[in-house]
Amino acid sequence: MSAAAAPMQGEFHLSDGDYETIARMAHAHAGIMLGTGKRQLVYSRLAKQVRRRGMADFADYVALLRNDADARREAIFALTTNHTKFFREDHHFTHFAEHVRPDLLARSERGTPVRLWSAACSSGEEPYTLAMTLLGEDRAGGGRIAQRDIAILATDLAPHVIATAKAGRYPADMARDIPDRFRRTWVKPVGDEIAMAPELQRVIAYKHLNLLESWPMRGRFDVIFCRNVMIYFDEPTKARLLERFAGLIPAGGYMYIGHSERLIGPAATMFDSVGHTIYRRRG
Repeated sequence: MSAAAAPMQGEFHLSDGDYETIARMAHAHAGIMLGTGKRQLVYSRLAKQVRRRGMADFADYVALLRNDADARREAIFALTTNHTKFFREDHHFTHFAEHVRPDLLARSERGTPVRLWSAACSSGEEPYTLAMTLLGEDRAGGGRIAQRDIAILATDLAPHVIATAKAGRYPADMARDIPDRFRRTWVKPVGDEIAMAPELQRVIAYKHLNLLESWPMRGRFDVIFCRNVMIYFDEPTKARLLERFAGLIPAGGYMYIGHSERLIGPAATMFDSVGHTIYRRRG
């Protein structure tokens, strides 16, 4: 952190020292790297917390963060970037539909369990997109597929976005990101919102999970999506996380990462690139 950075001026005073404390906390608890370029983002996200608690400035808030685990978790949730949309980076879902889905459906028809993981799922758009793509364009056929031993695990650090995802309701204008063939089948307009079909919700299990802590899952995943979250981590944290993902993907399984991310560390030798930010586990 540059000592030359000017204190943030605004409704509340954010000194260099307080900012550095917040940055260290974010890295220690969530692996988030906050350089000086993130100062305005930190101020805008956390000033709401300072105001809500009736505090005079960030010094009081940082003192609270040092001693209150619940307040620290709340700050991490506020700092977490949750921008997403349906069918984001749609080339991933095109690849999944054409090259991965047929084998998964054939295996599920034989009674073999199929498991997918949407890590850092945010408010649910990614796992719902994955479920639509997996179940297909026909409602009756998709309903039959949903009855098989198929499950999508969707996890995120922030409980409030998990709650949104579980509800499966979004502003109506978000429907524009869903291709017509899927929107007609799986999305129902409800007033000024859209609701995800029950079949989609049936195959998705939402759980709170910090990717940097222990994972309760013991089984393997045929496919893991972890997109646009590792950009906030330092290189050693990325390498460890990718190696852990690799350990849960069997030979022939797939991993999808964000458009500006790459495989590093031991995991880089465990996968073959089969498309832009799409990797298949060697074996």
